[in-house]
Amino acid sequence: MRLLHTSDWHLGRSFHRVNMLGAQAEFIGHLVDAVREHAVDAVVVSGDVYDRAVPPLAAVELFDDALHRLADLGVPTVMISGNHDSARRLGVGAGLIDRAGIHLRTEPSAAGTPVVLADAHGEVALYGLPYLEPALVKDEFGVTKAGHEAVLAAAMDRVRADLAARPSGTRSVVLAHAFVTGGEASDSERDITVGGVAAVPAGVFDGVDYVALGHLHGCQTLTERVRYSGSPLAYSFSEADHRKSMWLIDLGADGSVGAERLDCPVPRPLARIRGTLEDLLADPRLDRHEDAWVEATLTDAIRPADPMARIAARFPHTLSLVFAPERAPDDPAVSYARRLAGRDDQQVAEDFVAHVRGAGPDPREAAVLRDAFDAVRADDTVREVAR
Repeated sequence: MRLLHTSDWHLGRSFHRVNMLGAQAEFIGHLVDAVREHAVDAVVVSGDVYDRAVPPLAAVELFDDALHRLADLGVPTVMISGNHDSARRLGVGAGLIDRAGIHLRTEPSAAGTPVVLADAHGEVALYGLPYLEPALVKDEFGVTKAGHEAVLAAAMDRVRADLAARPSGTRSVVLAHAFVTGGEASDSERDITVGGVAAVPAGVFDGVDYVALGHLHGCQTLTERVRYSGSPLAYSFSEADHRKSMWLIDLGADGSVGAERLDCPVPRPLARIRGTLEDLLADPRLDRHEDAWVEATLTDAIRPADPMARIAARFPHTLSLVFAPERAPDDPAVSYARRLAGRDDQQVAEDFVAHVRGAGPDPREAAVLRDAFDAVRADDTVREVAR
């Protein structure tokens, strides 16, 4: 059986205030084309369909379009809810949608109830484990300690119990949305730490043929049978080096797993550049980034004038500007916090300017600060007299 494994669409999410709906629609078209071109037998979507619990209308319309296009292909699709989704909202109408071959699995109580598909070699049971928030599902799974490993282990016990009752040779696939040990995170995922622990061991999923994971945005192979597809689009500059893709999984008659990566369309490449402003404007090696979405980190000792306008003149798609001056360890600005004691308000303010910018205020700026403090003191005096 041939499966297409994807996750973390985050419909409705923007990228540094850039509307990504067009790129998300392009991905949906690419997904539908890939299903047709590669003769896919089933699509699995491992959570975070939306970016937030109450998505914008345009995102809902795009999801609706995706469901119709997948249903028109006659290829079964199994989806679970992720930690960004509202399980109740995503699961509305699941019973009716089932009839169209779109199987929404958002209820923790149904963890041990699979979608059963068949090919020439027999049945394949696909179990959907939606994101399991430990505090909310611990009673459902009868665990005393609310933790990710405990609730996932209990959910997998139900999966294995159901699988054991099925005919010998039944192959199995689990969809799960979790942070599994060995996975590499980015800046894009929402923290799901509980009790200081977010990750669960891959061994929790022992006993099934393939585990289609969602949550982490980088495509990753934890074992041959446990993989993250990653998000189809980048949602932070920490993903600049990611190759965005989906997994084309061939599940053999004996449960063996073959995997191939299918690249996703890239709306615009990402680039992280670092250096002084003058170096970034002049370096010919950066020519290749002039059409990219850019995060520029400026290392100038003193903040240059109009840095965004100047960097955007060469890199018009600059979305993020970071100021990180390079200073020697013994630079007085480095020990700013230790130098506050005994300083009056004016001195503290002037030291703060020096710490942030690399140079203290000039006489005009010092006068502005002085006038501001004087105005505050005068206002305090007026209020005190009024009492």
